[in-house]
Amino acid sequence: MKRDEFLTTFGIGLAAVCTGCLASCGKGDDPAPTPGPGIVTPPPTNANTTLNLSTDIRNVGDSKVLNGIIIVRLAATDVPASFTAVQVACTHQGTSVIFNTSQGNFVCPNHGSIFSTAGVVQPGFDAKTNLKVYNIAISGTTMTIKG
Repeated sequence: MKRDEFLTTFGIGLAAVCTGCLASCGKGDDPAPTPGPGIVTPPPTNANTTLNLSTDIRNVGDSKVLNGIIIVRLAATDVPASFTAVQVACTHQGTSVIFNTSQGNFVCPNHGSIFSTAGVVQPGFDAKTNLKVYNIAISGTTMTIKG
């Protein structure tokens, strides 16, 4: 193949590829942008959530996230003191915290901030504000979380 034939063939192929790429980059239904760093989702206010203790979070260390709140069973008895309910969004950048059963605390997987079961941020981490704590009431096998 001669040099000018190669360049012509290569140029046509490259133009076809670029045209295909540009066509696929049309304006479609782009998903809504997610909050960036530093944008923290506010904790739910006026929360009113219920759980069935006979089916949800039955074992010590179990957790469940409902309506922006993470609820954790800390002890075996079905009394409010056996549970904790705090906002799930880390106060640093809004990443969902998880409950670390072996350490008995909440951890933000994004930057490692640690919070006690009472939602208190531990010193030395990126988060500087405590998690919002919600009130727990129990009647029979129904737990109500308010706050």
